[in-house]
Amino acid sequence: MIKRILQSLLISCMLVTGAAHAAGAGIAWDKFPVEKLTSDAALQNGAKLFVNYCLNCHAASYVRYNRMNDIGLSNEQIKANLLFATDKVGETMKISLDPKQAKLWFGVVPPDLSVIARSRSAAGQGSGADYLYTYLRTYYRDDSKATGWNNLAYPNVAMPHVLWELQGERKPTFTRATEHGKDVEVFSGWEVSKAGTLDARAYDNAMADLVAFLQWAGEPAQKTRQQLGAWVLLFLGIFTVIAWRLNAAYWKDIK
Repeated sequence: MIKRILQSLLISCMLVTGAAHAAGAGIAWDKFPVEKLTSDAALQNGAKLFVNYCLNCHAASYVRYNRMNDIGLSNEQIKANLLFATDKVGETMKISLDPKQAKLWFGVVPPDLSVIARSRSAAGQGSGADYLYTYLRTYYRDDSKATGWNNLAYPNVAMPHVLWELQGERKPTFTRATEHGKDVEVFSGWEVSKAGTLDARAYDNAMADLVAFLQWAGEPAQKTRQQLGAWVLLFLGIFTVIAWRLNAAYWKDIK
């Protein structure tokens, strides 16, 4: 199990680091709205998006369905709305996709996403969550690619845009600028060619929910750990005062 977790972390780091280098010569990463991590409604919507759009190809094999009790979902709600790949809420979020077929179709095996958002950028542009938030929002039509899609945050990406019906179809626009004495093309905006079922603001909000779920999935006990840490620090602070007064009382008559 430890070996599998380390392998998943390594794949995730390679994916994010590779994207960091790709984005380093292109667009800057947007900041993921961290307040989403404390919203059960956002995490629940992110879980729904993950199960409906990501779980076909990407597993989260270190997360159990019933762990979503922690974000306010009952076992009955999980069974009714999220349990498509198995019939037991105690099972992990695995997929039935054959890795050999996946590599044949996409050129690479889709990585496990259990810890993808916990991977950090080696290029110093931001966190893994920042990258994912940018990546999911910068797909565009590119007929020169086998999938028909490309991505500004990760050029020549093998993954197709599975969320295109929500976002619609668009192409990036560029302006020419001079940087370090050289003429370069700088990303300036988007040209919408076909509207999606969500407007730009609603789509960005949905992607923030999805990234929040992926961030939560990497460490479901993060909120509990932070709360416990606060209590531990409080205890240490009180104990320090008590120990200081005891020390003073013990040595007061000793010259």
